Amino acid sequence: MADTYTPPVVGTGVKATIQRIGGYLAGMIMPNIGAFIAWGLITALFIPTGWLPNETLAKMVNPIISTLLPILIAYTGGRMVHGQRGAVVGAVAVMGVVVGTEAPMFLGAMIIGPLTAVILKYVDKFTEQRTKAGFEMLVDNFSAGIVGGAMAVVGMLGIGPIVQTITTGAGNAVSWLITNNLLPIASVLIEPAKVLFLNNAINHGVLSPLGVAEAAAQGKSILFMLESNPGPGLGLLLAYLLFGPRELRPSTPAAMIIHFFGGIHEIYFPYVLMKPRLILAVIAGGAAGVFTFMITGAGLVATPSPGSIFAYLAVTPKGGWLSSSLGILVATGVTFAVAALLLGFGRGEKADPSESSESEEPATAKEG
Repeated sequence: MADTYTPPVVGTGVKATIQRIGGYLAGMIMPNIGAFIAWGLITALFIPTGWLPNETLAKMVNPIISTLLPILIAYTGGRMVHGQRGAVVGAVAVMGVVVGTEAPMFLGAMIIGPLTAVILKYVDKFTEQRTKAGFEMLVDNFSAGIVGGAMAVVGMLGIGPIVQTITTGAGNAVSWLITNNLLPIASVLIEPAKVLFLNNAINHGVLSPLGVAEAAAQGKSILFMLESNPGPGLGLLLAYLLFGPRELRPSTPAAMIIHFFGGIHEIYFPYVLMKPRLILAVIAGGAAGVFTFMITGAGLVATPSPGSIFAYLAVTPKGGWLSSSLGILVATGVTFAVAALLLGFGRGEKADPSESSESEEPATAKEG
């Protein structure tokens, strides 16, 4: 079973720092993806607009969103910082954020879980050298209880309202883009950040909380589709298969399967990094896909994670398959066309360098 969810980061520059932050945020989300999938399936099946509407079973949807998922995120974040003790106090502290706000507090959980664990870690360092033998368990339990309880109060009165304000501001910005039909512009920021392996942090840390709130009110959200669309990656890999360097072409069929059917988008990021100009292709494809989703009224009930075609169909509300599939198809086609153009439709890539050098040697000898 995998215990790492993001690629290792080396270096000390700004790019490496951003990657580390994104990787840490993703590390709090990825181990809990099973819970997100469970919530998505329950939502897709049992809400009034679902495939099998059931009022009794639909009662699980809101508690999972508002309580279970934030607790799991804070628990995981605390565990990453200070082991099991950090996990426990992180889960306790996040309850203040959960109770103090109405919106799902994923962002709040990402903040308060690790923060509480850091505080407890320093408290433990202070007390371990000052605790008499036989009192270790008593001191450990009370210190954890005090830190967890105090941070729950801080979360309810401080962190929760701050995150609520930030989320509301971000929601207003996205609403402005939607109202003015400018949502495709988001791809200009999303696609380059994805290539830097910030895809999970963007999707689960920013878009998902906003999408959850919108889906809770409207039954679906286009925000779940902005980062997770598998179309741009598929179009890029298709362009590489037909027009990319010959030595890379054999690797693309397997990459397409892993990306499109397995939902592991990271597989195509190195192909963009090898030819950075191709970022224009995925931006164009992403924007075209978002535009298609907008004009067709598409939306999902939860984050398709991993972002495979199967996950998309699983969290597509009843009657929405055509619009979701069309957005993916358009994104694939546009990305492929732009990438093919940027690759020169294979000109200069059809002959191996070794073949060219061999053909030049006889001509040189003849001239001599």
